[in-house]
Amino acid sequence: MVWLFSLLVIPALFAQPSPPLGAFKDGESFEFRVHYGIFNASYISLTLEEKVLDGRPVFHAQGYGKTTGLARWFFKVEDYYESYFDAQTGVPYYFIRNIYEGGYTKNIEMRFDHQTGFVAYNDKKKGQEKTLSFIPRSQDLISAFYYLRNFFPKTAIPVGDSFDIDMFFDQENYRFRLRYLGKEVLETPFGKIRCLKMSPSVQSGRVFDNDESVIVWVSDDLNRIPIKVQANIAVGSIEIDLERFRNIKHPFEIHLD
Repeated sequence: MVWLFSLLVIPALFAQPSPPLGAFKDGESFEFRVHYGIFNASYISLTLEEKVLDGRPVFHAQGYGKTTGLARWFFKVEDYYESYFDAQTGVPYYFIRNIYEGGYTKNIEMRFDHQTGFVAYNDKKKGQEKTLSFIPRSQDLISAFYYLRNFFPKTAIPVGDSFDIDMFFDQENYRFRLRYLGKEVLETPFGKIRCLKMSPSVQSGRVFDNDESVIVWVSDDLNRIPIKVQANIAVGSIEIDLERFRNIKHPFEIHLD
């Protein structure tokens, strides 16, 4: 669940660079509601803290998602993710993924060595450890969400332009592509919010109807907060909406009229 949110949202945050790690601060948190029409399916929370790891100042990000209500009776999901990434450069050092999804479980840890270009991969469920190579400066699933929030356009982005991003996930290097669709003002419970509208490319087939079945709206400000995600899948349409936020770094412009 958290992985789905990240894979849909992360590419939508990519543009031109700003000063490193200027989009967030210690104590920031978000809560998102996942729903099918009027029916709540699950909630996703993201929190951020400043810490020290192996003598280096880092941000510690935690993501947690679980199904609720009737959805939990039919398909229980509890996903827990952690990422420790550099407080200056944003590169990840340590990543944890511990999930339960309808009986499917995974419990892995990854430690990134950015000098050698190798990651120590530990599958705690299977008791297996291995060393894998990764593309330089690749992000893990959670660190990428924060790293790319620090990228914003200094000049207008042509509508229809695409961007790529490198990530390391599930023992493999991935490259995602995003297409910029322009700006749009969304009606939200907070008021009207001006957003950048994006469409990350996804693999069509069993889950998604086509390669551009997902639309992401990100706040058009220095915070780059995901406001809404809409995904058209084989069984209908899923929406992810921002429900709560706390301790964001920059002013959040909301129009009440």
